[in-house]
Amino acid sequence: MASCFRTEDAKLTYLLDTNAISLLMREDAGMAQWLACVEPGDRLLICTIVRGEVLFGLGKMVHGQRRRDLEAKAERLFDAIPCEAIPPAAADHYSAVKLDRQSRGLSLDENDLWVAATALAIGATLVSRDKDFEGIPALTVLTP
Repeated sequence: MASCFRTEDAKLTYLLDTNAISLLMREDAGMAQWLACVEPGDRLLICTIVRGEVLFGLGKMVHGQRRRDLEAKAERLFDAIPCEAIPPAAADHYSAVKLDRQSRGLSLDENDLWVAATALAIGATLVSRDKDFEGIPALTVLTP
């Protein structure tokens, strides 16, 4: 369960992973509670990888009312949450994370690697329920 307790006054940047966007689209109570705790000066972002994954998921759905409803929700979220381009520094983080994971015999989906690398490059806390991000050095993950 999310908590609104904050130990510092610094403004934070949150990068929402694909599953966080999906939770918002499904109006998940835990995600809504966390979102209500976000401070006014904090930044909520998605990145191009997340936007692409959401659009891909929607594109695979059967045409019908459910798809139209989810597409409308996605568009409202895309309008409300800025989309961060993958910065050049993310390539350095991508390489370091992938080499580290491989040296430990761990894998990570390529898109997840880029999402993690983007969060590291922009100094964001990654908002995700995906356990695959655990153990990535210097990556702060918030699980709403």
